[in-house]
Amino acid sequence: MCARVAADNRGRDTILLDLRMLTSIVDYFVIATGTSRRQLHSMADEIDRSMNQCGDEKIGIEGYGESHWVLLDYGDIVIHLFDEPTRLYYDLENLWGDAPRVEWSPAS
Repeated sequence: MCARVAADNRGRDTILLDLRMLTSIVDYFVIATGTSRRQLHSMADEIDRSMNQCGDEKIGIEGYGESHWVLLDYGDIVIHLFDEPTRLYYDLENLWGDAPRVEWSPAS
């Protein structure tokens, strides 16, 4: 759902990583790229709204004010919303390269 919401809000290169076999800290990462501060905020706000509707409350949020990397923590799911230069710099997909990618499809 988080990946779909990011994609619905024009998030690019959205991926979902399954970390369950690699760490006990978190089950999944959702990673998406936004093109502007406004878009990163829109993705973060809509993901939070959708998660709240499902009964999941955010444990924490980081980077919302700076808007280069917004992190939303829901315990077992952590969402990383980046601008393009920051995503390339931190390269979480390769840092967690052993994590399987979960196939998902945007809403039709």
